[in-house]
Amino acid sequence: MHSRLLSFLSDFERALLADDPSPDEGSWQNERAVNYRSGLARVQLGVRQPDGVRKIRGNVLLQGFKLADGASCLKAQIGWTGSESTATHAIFSKPGCDWRSEARRLAAQWMAGPPASAATVAAAAVAAVNTVNATSAEPEVPVMVPAEQHEEAAVAVV
Repeated sequence: MHSRLLSFLSDFERALLADDPSPDEGSWQNERAVNYRSGLARVQLGVRQPDGVRKIRGNVLLQGFKLADGASCLKAQIGWTGSESTATHAIFSKPGCDWRSEARRLAAQWMAGPPASAATVAAAAVAAVNTVNATSAEPEVPVMVPAEQHEEAAVAVV
């Protein structure tokens, strides 16, 4: 199973190259590290820009291991530079499993960018509510009325 680590990373890098042959008008320049004894591998995804500067775009971490039933599994975690978001996938060796297709699928997900974090979604929801409130003609502000004046306030509002 551990020999699959490097071949999976190679398939992943080939998929990136096929999808985006010259990112940022530069070329892919990735760095790999593989430890077969522990079943771990890592690739740091970088782009060599035309001015010679290398820009790190993200990383892929792989772990290969055997399940209790003896089946092989590859766990992949992808990350993007500038984002705290990561995505984790488990790829199980099962009949009909195409490792190249799995690498292509993972590369496509990485190319799509990081998923929206919960904080980003919450901030977008607050901004939408603020926009609606700012564009309404009369802002709805709750008014606190003492209990003894409740009937008078209801008559006055009507």
